[in-house]
Amino acid sequence: RELSKKLFVGGLAGATDEASLLNAFQQFGPVAEAKVILDRESGRSRGFGFVTYESDADADTAIKELDGADLDGRSIRVNE
Repeated sequence: RELSKKLFVGGLAGATDEASLLNAFQQFGPVAEAKVILDRESGRSRGFGFVTYESDADADTAIKELDGADLDGRSIRVNE
């Protein structure tokens, strides 16, 4: 049984780092991990990341509340 739920977060601004990602998502419950995917060559954000919640219910709430929401000036996509 999966104990955590991993969400895909797309459309991230270049300025969004793991701290701001975590900050946006942890208002809906404990986050096990918030990761921004970086380009290997440049070290810059590739514009997407993943947030893993400890609870399915918290993850579902975050999808409802944050999909299409504004984060650092960009409209983000949030789904499983």
